[in-house]
Amino acid sequence: MPLVDMPLEELQTYRPPLTRRRDFGAFWTRTLRAAAAQPLRPALEAVAYPARGVRVRRASFDGFEGGRISGWLLEPEGAGRRPALVVYHGYSGRAPTLFHLLPWAGQGLVVLAVDCRGQNGGSTDGAVYPEGHRPGFMTQGILDKEAYYYRYVYADCVRAVDLAASLETVDASRLGVVGTSQGGGLGLAAAALAPKRVRVAAACVPFLCHYRRAVDLAEHPYREIADYIRAWPDRAEAVFETLSYFDNLNLADRIRARTLVSVGLWDLICPPSTVFAVANHMTCRKELAVYPCTGHEETDDWRERVFALVLSALAG
Repeated sequence: MPLVDMPLEELQTYRPPLTRRRDFGAFWTRTLRAAAAQPLRPALEAVAYPARGVRVRRASFDGFEGGRISGWLLEPEGAGRRPALVVYHGYSGRAPTLFHLLPWAGQGLVVLAVDCRGQNGGSTDGAVYPEGHRPGFMTQGILDKEAYYYRYVYADCVRAVDLAASLETVDASRLGVVGTSQGGGLGLAAAALAPKRVRVAAACVPFLCHYRRAVDLAEHPYREIADYIRAWPDRAEAVFETLSYFDNLNLADRIRARTLVSVGLWDLICPPSTVFAVANHMTCRKELAVYPCTGHEETDDWRERVFALVLSALAG
């Protein structure tokens, strides 16, 4: 496969200017206050599952300004409060299966894995968008930051962190977030928007990063934005203004967690420069795992690194 982006030497120093608008901080302060003021109304329903030493439940809570967010909750049996991990999933998918979450619970972590609203899991989207959009989720409410799809999703992700921290089985001072692709982008956003809660973050080939460059270079699902702009060329600047509020490029310097990020140098979905741009703006304790000849994927090496990081940072 040919080089899909900049040479590695350029990527390592690529630090494009931020695109934050003047009211960026005020927008997120207002949104997070509204999310915190809204009751979670959690519900936990027992699930029969043949795993020893782990209690499995279906968890749900109210989505931000509508809808109901659903997911899995795994709690190791035994007394005491434990570290917790919130898991986010890839675009248009759903939370990992219980089988794939068991290794974390087997190491003594409480695990909350949530489905994104309206995607392929059990969560519903109660938002009403002001007009139509391209197929998918990227352009729902794209002309209004207050009504944009990912405003609700990011707030839901923070509320998932709040739910995990509130559980009787959880030590709220030891909480982490992990995810791949969209899940990695959501993990970074959650770490940025809940910096006092999230202690460690691991984002594999993260999506939702450096939108302007991503739209120029990337395949689906960034292509949804390009298709929208193709249909409405006069709306291009309005689109990118809305996206600037949800770009991890502009959230990166808010992250305080110990952070591990992966990048595949052959990634056509989340091009390397979009990931490096965000990582290079982080001021937290961070590490970038760079994988040559690798596309948009988790590698076994990545899984081992995340496992070691989370256990050392939260359960050590």
